[in-house]
Amino acid sequence: MAPPSKDTLLSRRYIEGQIAAGRHVIIFDDRVLMVDSWIRFHPGGDKSIKHMVGQDATDEINALHSVEARQRMLSFQIGRIQGPWVNFLPPIQGGKFRPYDEKAESEEDNTSGQSQPPSPLFDAVDAAPGARRRSISSETSVSNPPSESSEPKPFFLDARTREEIVLDTAKYPSLDAKTQQDIKQKYRELNKRIEAEGLYDCNYFSYFIEACRYTLFAGTSYFFLRLGWYLVSAFFLGCFWHQLVFSAHDAGHIAITHNYQVDSTIGMIIADYLGGLSLGWWKRSHNVHHIVTNEPEHDPDIEHMPFFAISHRFFSNLRSTYYDRIMYFDAFSNFMLKYQHYLYYPILLFGRFNLYRLSWEYLILGQGPRKGPAWWHRWFEIAGQIFFWTWFGYGVLYCSIPTWGSRIGFLFISHMVTAPVHVQITLSHFAMSTADLGVHESFPQKMLRTTMDVDCPTWLDFFHGGLQFQAIHHLYPRIPRHNLRRTQKLVLEFCRDTGIPYALFTFTDGNKEVIGRLGDVAKQVRILEECRKSCAQQGVFSDHH
Repeated sequence: MAPPSKDTLLSRRYIEGQIAAGRHVIIFDDRVLMVDSWIRFHPGGDKSIKHMVGQDATDEINALHSVEARQRMLSFQIGRIQGPWVNFLPPIQGGKFRPYDEKAESEEDNTSGQSQPPSPLFDAVDAAPGARRRSISSETSVSNPPSESSEPKPFFLDARTREEIVLDTAKYPSLDAKTQQDIKQKYRELNKRIEAEGLYDCNYFSYFIEACRYTLFAGTSYFFLRLGWYLVSAFFLGCFWHQLVFSAHDAGHIAITHNYQVDSTIGMIIADYLGGLSLGWWKRSHNVHHIVTNEPEHDPDIEHMPFFAISHRFFSNLRSTYYDRIMYFDAFSNFMLKYQHYLYYPILLFGRFNLYRLSWEYLILGQGPRKGPAWWHRWFEIAGQIFFWTWFGYGVLYCSIPTWGSRIGFLFISHMVTAPVHVQITLSHFAMSTADLGVHESFPQKMLRTTMDVDCPTWLDFFHGGLQFQAIHHLYPRIPRHNLRRTQKLVLEFCRDTGIPYALFTFTDGNKEVIGRLGDVAKQVRILEECRKSCAQQGVFSDHH
């Protein structure tokens, strides 16, 4: 078959065959894009694209990319489709695809929607109840690749998975094509309304106020440092870093100037030069998080083994598609997870140190694009890391503080004061659903099902930095955070209209929900341990007789 022109109508079998041949094909606004030549240069990393292969990525692309970026994508168009697209399961998630056979296309082409089941855990969605039938073989081959440590799981783990899916399918709108298409349409109409009301426009005066706050914290820290009040100085430096994160987050989402290079530069100056963290690492991880939110095998923001697990599915030695390694449920993780609801806050106090590790790994290994529009970001960030550790590590810790005891105290206090950021980030997702409802669930429904918002008075918005509107942010990531409270009213209308529940908790109740979820998983760890002990004892008893 000759290479298609950009306006050629492509069959489903032809697209499936291209994916089977290893090509990265996605659907965007009824256009078929083949992005193999771009994936290495994508500033947001290759994993975010791979999770969209074979799927209609229109809503995800619109949410995460500027108008200019979307226009550039059209240069990768190889054809068009006609009518609604039924998603494939992407290869990175275990999807299997048939090679293209032009002669047999007319006989085999159909719109059934998959070349294998839509979920690595379950067969096709039942039309009536919406629950899924268990597929034993597919979980072994995709979610839990065979390894030396693999072993049969107690039945209650499978029952728990089914229970979570049944609860979600009962609570949320039906996954049938008509319902989900209607949700998509209303979501896109809401986006037009948001644009019309100017909610994508940045209020730069709000950032002037933010800059004054940052200056106040930094100046106060320096003042007490000169006085020799080192621990007080460390506290205000931590406050400075805590507040800076919010603006770096905005810049990473191109939500300040809406210019990719300008916002990226702002973000790297804030994150690397002032905070010692890599914006490039964060974008690579965070973009994946926005696409496969709360999926244990795929979302790096919930992959914290061996310290935390928010789903029993982590007990089966899941392979992380982001880190490309197995997250082993070994003796150490078994011990830690049994007490994770007690260790939650103490571990988060040290969260910033882990971010240093991830940032250095990203920059040293060159995990970001080396060509394309972001080719220079790695070197700019490395310079930022040198600058940060020069002013903080050498200038503050070593030169300005006389004793090692005071230096260690300064280091830990300044870093632990930033712990509320880690609490706020995990708060939005740890208590929410991790059930896999398959590839037919719309983007807006999935975001609202896996993300919660925090209710707080307006005067406390500065403390939460926009992270209290995380569900709204997941729907429209490029809206400046100072406009999220106004956007909330429109999203509430959307939720009432579509029947999608909107999770809103107070900060206290949200923390209770998270601790409750961690405690529930810890209880399941204990049950699993008892099951294994019981099986071992019965085995010994049987051998004895």
